[in-house]
Amino acid sequence: MAIKIFIFFIITLFIWGVFIEPNLLYVNKLQIKDNELKGLKVVFISDLHIKTFEKIRLKRIVNTINEQNADFILLGGDYVSGHKKGQSMPVKQIVKELAFLKSKNGTFAVIGNHDGWQGKEEVIKEFKTSGINVLLNNNINTCNVCIAGVDDLQTGNPDIKKALHNCNSPILLLTHTPDIFPDIPQEVNLTLAGHLHAGQIRIPFFGAMILPSKFGKRYEKGLIIEDNKKLFVTSGLGTSILPLRFNCRPEIVVIDFL
Repeated sequence: MAIKIFIFFIITLFIWGVFIEPNLLYVNKLQIKDNELKGLKVVFISDLHIKTFEKIRLKRIVNTINEQNADFILLGGDYVSGHKKGQSMPVKQIVKELAFLKSKNGTFAVIGNHDGWQGKEEVIKEFKTSGINVLLNNNINTCNVCIAGVDDLQTGNPDIKKALHNCNSPILLLTHTPDIFPDIPQEVNLTLAGHLHAGQIRIPFFGAMILPSKFGKRYEKGLIIEDNKKLFVTSGLGTSILPLRFNCRPEIVVIDFL
């Protein structure tokens, strides 16, 4: 009897982790106090990892983001899935859907390691064609905010100093990985990162089993304040390596600055 219960439990966890939780969509609403950014609403997503059959999931993500009526939409990289082409929906189709994103002041993106492995130049080209701003060690001053972005740490050369050149305060900085956070200067109001997926599999009372970061669990997930600097690390939306999530819902992050 005990063996049957155990087998049933394992099968249930498998069904939940592979077929149910990865297809949930959680809107994580966050309030951050910042006098310079007061009144601003930002939507941040990362790590979509859109697979060949996930057009409906992608459309749901876009529609849910558009419902937030944000001032800015920020994209943290890893739009494609897998290490090689053919494991992902073609980037042209992904960006075609992301082009429907609507906000008051535009959409800004950086590149992730999977995008780099599958062809950074193609990803950047498709985004630019669609009207989405790609930030590659540069910034855009717009609507009294400077939005800066760095290159991916694994597949490129992030240059924080170059990314912040002539950047007027207040500053939002986009990076795919949080591992560069110790090098971010104090004048950046908020750094936004993804990449870690919060581990994808999170054990109650323990957290992530594995995190692809040299800092271990230091930047695992959520809002982190360190040396009077703020970092937000999203759990992301997709799956990588293992096609499952457990206790780690895919999230769209909505930040209201107070």
